[in-house]
Amino acid sequence: MTESSANKPANGEVCHRPKNGIKPGRNGFVKNHHHYHHQQPKHCYPEDKAQHTSYNGGLGLYNRPFNESFEETPLLVAVLTYMGYGILTIFGYLRDFLRDWKIERCHIAREREEQRDFVPLYQDFENFYTRNLYMRIRDSWNRPICSVPGAKVDLVERVSHDYNWTFDYTGRVVGGVINMGSYNYLGFAENTGYCAEAAAEVTMKYGVGVASTRQEMGNLDRHEEMEALVAKFLGVESAIAFGMGFATNSMNIPALSGKGCLILSDELNHASLVLGARLSGSTIRVFKHNNMQSLEKMLRDAIVHGQPRTHRPWKKILILVEGIYSMEGSIVRLPEVIALKKRFGAYLYLDEAHSIGALGPAGRGVVDYFGLDPRDVDVMMGTFTKSFGAAGGYIGGRRELIDYLRVHSHSAVYATSMSPPVVEQIITSMKCIMGEDGTTLGRERVKRLAENTVYFRRKMTEMGFIIYGNSDSPVVPMMLYLPAKIGAFGREMLKRNIGVVVVGFPATPIIESRARFCISAAHTKDMLDTVTTPRQPPTPGHKMAAVTLFQLDLSSKNKHL
Repeated sequence: MTESSANKPANGEVCHRPKNGIKPGRNGFVKNHHHYHHQQPKHCYPEDKAQHTSYNGGLGLYNRPFNESFEETPLLVAVLTYMGYGILTIFGYLRDFLRDWKIERCHIAREREEQRDFVPLYQDFENFYTRNLYMRIRDSWNRPICSVPGAKVDLVERVSHDYNWTFDYTGRVVGGVINMGSYNYLGFAENTGYCAEAAAEVTMKYGVGVASTRQEMGNLDRHEEMEALVAKFLGVESAIAFGMGFATNSMNIPALSGKGCLILSDELNHASLVLGARLSGSTIRVFKHNNMQSLEKMLRDAIVHGQPRTHRPWKKILILVEGIYSMEGSIVRLPEVIALKKRFGAYLYLDEAHSIGALGPAGRGVVDYFGLDPRDVDVMMGTFTKSFGAAGGYIGGRRELIDYLRVHSHSAVYATSMSPPVVEQIITSMKCIMGEDGTTLGRERVKRLAENTVYFRRKMTEMGFIIYGNSDSPVVPMMLYLPAKIGAFGREMLKRNIGVVVVGFPATPIIESRARFCISAAHTKDMLDTVTTPRQPPTPGHKMAAVTLFQLDLSSKNKHL
């Protein structure tokens, strides 16, 4: 979710933030507790009945507490962060000056002297950030692993002798690194067990590749079985699967929306949703993240004013939201979004890439989490790349919608079919979650993930760290703020056999750099305690002992600097 011009409000609105040091959940509240008390839906949790008010007639829309917290960046930290980027920028221009005068070697691709008069292939200024800022901490990303991305991984050790421009591999493997970065929410990314055995058996029968599209010679019986199972799992009439999760959004939104249509997109939507909206040719307007006031205002204006210049009614209004936002750890306010889309006659496109399998008592995603009717969501999109440990994506909904996509979706018509062992991994893991394998293993994994999420978030909060997102989200962003902390945090954690993902600008706002932890059902309590329990630092010459975030003294509420 990159902060780019495409993610800015297109209607002239600016996302204003409060000045009191607290982010009000990006929706006007610091913490919100919504409870269902009205007519109870079919899939709700009866033990969570209570009464509380919320915005937009939300009284009774929620059947469980909805707790999200976003703490505003402290003023002093924001100033120091801008100063840090400013210093890096100044030194970057100085280094570029030295490179122009051949005093310092330039490693990045540049035009040849004899081609200076031609149209440039490389934009020097656009690569300024890459040359002078990203390269300083490039070693924090793209680390190659040589094992299954389970609860622990093995990393291939690499070193750089030219300040991260190139890497050399030492041949040594760093084993047993606690994996806090992979989207392995339910622990199905494994090479042993029922799923792996079934995938291996199918590989022997069908091979690895299909070498054709679904509409030609690439439609297997396993594909049909998988799509029927996905529809049953989601509780919808029909479903269609695609070989790539990114393309599921970017290639199907243009098939659903076009010229004369209006797309209302959350400002923190994933790049695949942004690209799909752009390719559709529709008018795009961006509402503030999870802000129902902003969404309602745009819907009302769209109905009242219609299309620009002609003021004709919009052919279609499509709302794009995600289940769990992977950089913020927040959960969409789906009951309120559904209430608004019904009120104004819009369509809802729900991206459940991170929420399917990871939320809800049955692991059926954010719809299951809120106890809502799946039929209230017009387009249910998700991926198999995370909770299912496979690859690809899907769209579920009414049968007419799916039949339309089979004919008009570029991803369905032109893309090669999903690999048979990947399909089998999806089928077996989904049956496990549904309990159709004759065991309770799937339900136990869903329950363990929820328990691990609550436990880890509580421990992080007790240690004094600033963490973002919903209390039930397995995505746990921990704020770092200062640019120097991004690389330092990733390196120091790896020294202690803990693998984390660090994120900075432009993937996040410039003053909100963070480390992102992804909790898994495969994590044991001991693993989580290793990350969150203070211990003595390792002594030289001895094996690196497990350490915690507390020792690194990063991003503490009491010690921002």
